[in-house]
Amino acid sequence: MKKDIILSGVGGQGILSIATVIGHAALAEGLQLKQAEVHGMSQRGGDVQSHLRISSREIRSDLIPRGGADLIVSLEPMEALRYLPWLAAEGWVVTGTTPVINIPNYPDEADLNRELQALPHVILLDAEALAREAGSPRSANMALLGATAPLLGIETAKLEEGIRAIFARKGETVVEANLAAFHAGYQTAQKQTER
Repeated sequence: MKKDIILSGVGGQGILSIATVIGHAALAEGLQLKQAEVHGMSQRGGDVQSHLRISSREIRSDLIPRGGADLIVSLEPMEALRYLPWLAAEGWVVTGTTPVINIPNYPDEADLNRELQALPHVILLDAEALAREAGSPRSANMALLGATAPLLGIETAKLEEGIRAIFARKGETVVEANLAAFHAGYQTAQKQTER
């Protein structure tokens, strides 16, 4: 088993929480893990990305080469497109569709959506709306993780355990809200990948 994943988004969206849950689940399955993070001006809405490499064998580098990512997972559509040069030919993009307009020349939303929809392997979801519907507006990152779960090759129960572990200190209500958002994202991905 090997998965090379680029997680991306804008500071404050919870990208590193996604990485933590996936890492927790991968280690629980006895897999090897390497992670490299780049924090832009995260407190000011800058780019945040993480290279996450998971394998049943030894991993030598923590950086994913261009053309080598199995997955690009992004909470923000422009950030998903930014990392397309790293995507493998058969790789998947899982991205939220709500833009974070943090620069004056932000691309037109319709153009972004057209580019994303033209990709051969893509799951698009309004992670923020799914999180709100699940009763947890701040859990868009867990909705996105849920949409990614069918593509990870890691047991869903292990990901749920990871969510419980990282949010336990915030109380059971927060844990359940994040799990609800995760399940909403998972169901959305199931519908899109069954086509």
